[in-house]
Amino acid sequence: METKTYKRLPYGNSDFKRIVTENYAYVDKTRYIEMLERESNPNHFFIRPRKFGKSLFFMTLWYYYNLNEAENFDQLFGNLYIGKHPTPERNSYALLKLDFSGLDTSSEEDFKIAFSSCVQSAVCNFLCIYSHIFPEADKYVNQIEQENQGIRSLEKIFYLAEQNKVKLFFIIDEYDHFANDLIAMGNRQGKDFYKTMIAANGLVRDFYERIKIAAKSSIVNRTFITGISPVMLDDLTSGYNIAQILTLNPKYNEMMGFTQEEVEWLMKETGVDKSLINVDLEAYYNGYLFHPDGEERVYNPAMILYFFGQILDFGKPPKNIVDLNLQTDYGRLRRLVQNDDNRETLIRIMKEDGIVSEILEKFSIDRINDERYFISLLFYMGLLTIKESYLFQLKLGIPNYSIQTLYWEYIMLLTEETSPDLNIEARPLNEAIYVLAMDGNLERFIAYVSENAFSKLSDHDLRRFDEKYIQILLLAYLFISKVYVPMSEYETVPGRTDIYLQRSPLLPQIKYEWALELKYCKTNASETEIAAQQKEGQTQLEHYLASHRLRNRSDLKAAVIVFIGKNKYRITAI
Repeated sequence: METKTYKRLPYGNSDFKRIVTENYAYVDKTRYIEMLERESNPNHFFIRPRKFGKSLFFMTLWYYYNLNEAENFDQLFGNLYIGKHPTPERNSYALLKLDFSGLDTSSEEDFKIAFSSCVQSAVCNFLCIYSHIFPEADKYVNQIEQENQGIRSLEKIFYLAEQNKVKLFFIIDEYDHFANDLIAMGNRQGKDFYKTMIAANGLVRDFYERIKIAAKSSIVNRTFITGISPVMLDDLTSGYNIAQILTLNPKYNEMMGFTQEEVEWLMKETGVDKSLINVDLEAYYNGYLFHPDGEERVYNPAMILYFFGQILDFGKPPKNIVDLNLQTDYGRLRRLVQNDDNRETLIRIMKEDGIVSEILEKFSIDRINDERYFISLLFYMGLLTIKESYLFQLKLGIPNYSIQTLYWEYIMLLTEETSPDLNIEARPLNEAIYVLAMDGNLERFIAYVSENAFSKLSDHDLRRFDEKYIQILLLAYLFISKVYVPMSEYETVPGRTDIYLQRSPLLPQIKYEWALELKYCKTNASETEIAAQQKEGQTQLEHYLASHRLRNRSDLKAAVIVFIGKNKYRITAI
């Protein structure tokens, strides 16, 4: 019997040509090339969260439209949708690709140098790549470099393309990267710096105005611009107002990100053993929807490729649910929530399991601390997604469990910052969770968080203290240990437990899982009130434990915890 040859997993690889020619699995998104080409406006603006496959899609566009790659068309695209349904414009452009990530934003002068150098280098590289169709390209490169022309070097491309009747396609990746860095500074200097660069006669505005003029005169025939937020689009105003915004168009909902069917195909093609996957992939990594009429929710590609890579390399799920590379990217949110109003919005989202809002297609840096604009930014960053339509607005929620854990980490950081006396000691916390898991002793863990966390909260944090806030903090502490996969509002049918502690898939030796029901009474609550809360929680838990998911489980323990004020509690085992 012939052994199946599996394809390689393209984790961290955005080089389309290498993926196709070196036996990597390529999730075919090329049908969207056909759709984009049919749009009446050839200038497209499309954004998605970080690590969502933007760079790979752009490299696919690069090889498909590049006139230098015509002889390689069958090799690269013959087995893909677009190879079987080629469009009229295939291999008919000279492409200029710009990537504005990693620019120096330490000062205005450093940024001007970095931005200008980035554009100039891209132009010189373009002239070298297409030197066979542009006479005296070397002469122009030398002139650009000697005069250090910066963004003025674009004029050389426009002139040569017009003279030689060559069609141009501009692809701009990470168009907003520097803007996000400056916004994250969270201070007046960052805003002034940002505005200087995009105001009338500013360097960035000048760059986009040059492209706009060339596009309107049909020297630049196509543009595709992407990033993670639309914040610059509004601030540029007339500097670049020719693009069709496709971000929230339902027919492009699945253009980036993996559908369930694509994830299944990827597992089959790369040899991922399903029997080794003992977590709910959909709950962990799926859930993104960018329009209420989108056909399917999609997975974050980087997350699922990371998970599959760990399975293939080590034969078991990863210790860290979220790829540390992605976690670093999302870390900028911590700087964005230095504003008190944004902090309160973030906590409200966690308490209420989402928020009702509209999604703004573009907005200015001046409004970034207004609630609607901040919520829209969370959506574009992938920290919120559409759950359902809600009258003329949208119910937004946290996309999946992986992103939920990032919120818990943010809450821990924020709580530590606002409560100077709070100190997490890893050893006693881990010991408390160990006896919770192996001995079924809940008292030690609750005593730890009551003494070391709740009793030391600042007055600011105590204003939020209620059942939901307690739940969030407990989940954050439980997640730190990695012993459990803590879940909030775990569905038991009927009802949902406040907290369900599922053993980590890496620790099958854990003896006990837990179902916890939380209640809260103020410090001056009477014994009657406390007893009533205990009774209500007990009744709820008994219903949950009778469900088909939880009944007759010898490895399951359950308890009602009534917190009284910030430093007292009562535990009732069920």
